[in-house]
Amino acid sequence: MDRFVPRDDAALALQSHRELANHEDPSVIASRAATWQSICLRDAPYTGLMENFDAIVIGAGAAGLFCAGQAGQRGLRILLIDHSAKVAEKIRISGGGRCNFTNTGTTHAQFLGENPNFCRSALARYTPQDFVDLLKRHGIGFHEKHKGQLFCDRSAQDIIDLLLAQCELGRVQRWQPCAVHDVACVDSLYRLQTDRGPVQARQLVVATGGLSIPKIGASDLGYRIARQFDLRVIPPRPALVPLVFEGSRWPDYPALAGVALPVRVSISAKAGKSREQAFEEDLLFTHRGLSGPAVLQISSYWQAGLPIRIALTPHRPGGESLQAALLAAKSVSRRKVANELAQYLPARLAEAWTLTDAKLQQAICDVPDKALGKLAQDLSQWELLPSGTEGYGKAEVTAGGVDTRELSSQTLESKQSGLYFIGEVVDVTGWLGGYNFQWAWASAHACAMALSRSSADA
Repeated sequence: MDRFVPRDDAALALQSHRELANHEDPSVIASRAATWQSICLRDAPYTGLMENFDAIVIGAGAAGLFCAGQAGQRGLRILLIDHSAKVAEKIRISGGGRCNFTNTGTTHAQFLGENPNFCRSALARYTPQDFVDLLKRHGIGFHEKHKGQLFCDRSAQDIIDLLLAQCELGRVQRWQPCAVHDVACVDSLYRLQTDRGPVQARQLVVATGGLSIPKIGASDLGYRIARQFDLRVIPPRPALVPLVFEGSRWPDYPALAGVALPVRVSISAKAGKSREQAFEEDLLFTHRGLSGPAVLQISSYWQAGLPIRIALTPHRPGGESLQAALLAAKSVSRRKVANELAQYLPARLAEAWTLTDAKLQQAICDVPDKALGKLAQDLSQWELLPSGTEGYGKAEVTAGGVDTRELSSQTLESKQSGLYFIGEVVDVTGWLGGYNFQWAWASAHACAMALSRSSADA
């Protein structure tokens, strides 16, 4: 992939970004930044004239930056617009600041939406290995952390610098910050009214992301543009988000905030359907409910009114059941149930759990077998009804979005000719673990190839 990028030029571009980011002298930083903007991205001031481009990309996040750079390197004149003053903030804060930029095990099976198969084509044509190869060409170090999740060795800034270097190589113009106030299609041209004046292009790419993490500039602009052109939008909702429990749905567990343990969490994929979705990951108790990878994963499938089921002791050594272990302890131990249970659960959780039943607040040898059996069953089949989620403020992504039935899976072009949607704004949502970034790269690449072919045919 990326066969149009000369290796030496790419490495030089990335090196200039790294040096700029790490330089300690503010005057040097300002000087080099000004030079780079004027020469490489040509961040031009408003002239009052209608500028023409081959394509305009709205949204300078992962998908937008990658699409703009790829299309620019294929000879297209590209304008990249974003209303935020900072570039790619979601990349910067992701993965604890190191960016979980892909997952080596990516297939369509790790994605959900009204049509989960939609992403097959783009994912097949731009794979995790393709993006890894790009990082290697730019000398960016990375490592695998867990279950195929790849992270930068140094910083998420390395990914941002890489994407900006790709745009530099493609001589992409970037207007940022610059808000888009109006979009119209006149005589097969998309005309935008922006803070920097009017601009037009034959092709428009919407890469505005979703509604998650509003404090870094999330916007519903992409959904509004889709509806303007009579394209259906699947109602957006927070995904990869902590779940909350209120009132009688949540006993005295807020005292357990900070407790974490490995669990198996499951849910029926949809109401009225028997298919189960399950994840084995860590769970974290919070002041308002539950979080951690296991809960974030299942939250993407959760719907109001559906309970979730949690096995707090998903695996026992040698396959021994918890009930058998407790009954064996009863025959030889005089310790309290909570103390015995603390061999299998965090001590605070074991203590809190046994406080819910008077029979369990005594020595295990005095507890009826039936009560121990019920304890084991409850711990392996804990059923809870969430009252909601922590909302977009804590959601890592937004589920829902532009209906994939309105888009080509090959090109990401919509039924409105010349109008494309890529990345998170589309109704394609990945699991936790780098899958959503891989969708950003893959959908952006598919779109850039289509933009290049369309311009060549024009």
